[in-house]
Amino acid sequence: MSSEPTSGGMRQWRIGDATVVRIEELLGHSSFPPAGYLAGFEREKLERHLGWLVPDHYDPAADALVTSVHSWLIRTRHHNILLDSCAGNHKNRYWWPRFHQLETPYLERLRGAGVAPEHIDIVLCTHLHADHVGWNTRLQDGRWVPTFPNARYIFSRTESDYWDPGRHPGEADDPHRSICYRDSVLPVIEAGQAQLVDGAHAIDDSLLIEPAPGHTPGHVLLKLRSPGGGGVFCGDVLHHPLQIYAPHWNSQFCMLPEQARATRRRVLEYCAAERNLLLPAHFGPPHVVAVKRSGDGFEATFVQGAPLGT
Repeated sequence: MSSEPTSGGMRQWRIGDATVVRIEELLGHSSFPPAGYLAGFEREKLERHLGWLVPDHYDPAADALVTSVHSWLIRTRHHNILLDSCAGNHKNRYWWPRFHQLETPYLERLRGAGVAPEHIDIVLCTHLHADHVGWNTRLQDGRWVPTFPNARYIFSRTESDYWDPGRHPGEADDPHRSICYRDSVLPVIEAGQAQLVDGAHAIDDSLLIEPAPGHTPGHVLLKLRSPGGGGVFCGDVLHHPLQIYAPHWNSQFCMLPEQARATRRRVLEYCAAERNLLLPAHFGPPHVVAVKRSGDGFEATFVQGAPLGT
């Protein structure tokens, strides 16, 4: 795998008629060492790939994986779509220190990409973990209100039902249900801005939501289709680029391990066969990869975006 140096500025990728911009919230060390982050981790595989892993994906001095937390802003002729909304500001995440009571300029970065919150038409959450729903809402006069007032928020019905505390009274102490769902999902539903979808769902002719379970029961992905090769926004189907070379590794957070492995391989096979870019939620810079088959496995090359505005 090869990686180009990054400029530090915002970058964009063109996929067919659409423009894609990464909106950063956080970039840095994972909260866990590699063996604590990746189930089945084999250090020999990491050492084999040190040439491209350092420094954007692994810090050897700290023995820490480098991960990003970001949204994808997808601009088509018809829609401004925000895929995954990171961790958010002012959120109580005592169980996850990396995301607890953040103060980041996320909305300023969104505006820097040319889109104000009121210009977002669709927010799609691939799943409802805390680092994918936080900016769904913002604190206003002591209440959590939708950040994107004109948006339709799309959630998997399976995913929403799984985390809804009202449906799981016996697990009321789970903070993802008792806190995260209540401050970042329920206010959107109560505001009448949520759309719960079952199975595959077409947003329009070029955008298709598909189930991608394993990391969570109702995880979904988004395919941006284009005759010249599209893109797959895969959420947490993959967490780190090493998983392209070791797709049998799950993250420690994958709730359905065998299903997660099967979904990961299916996504990699699709990207390789259909020449689709892979756009995950947590890869370090340059964040986007092109996947191809290598024997019975896969290899990938990072795809550097162009400076925003070019």
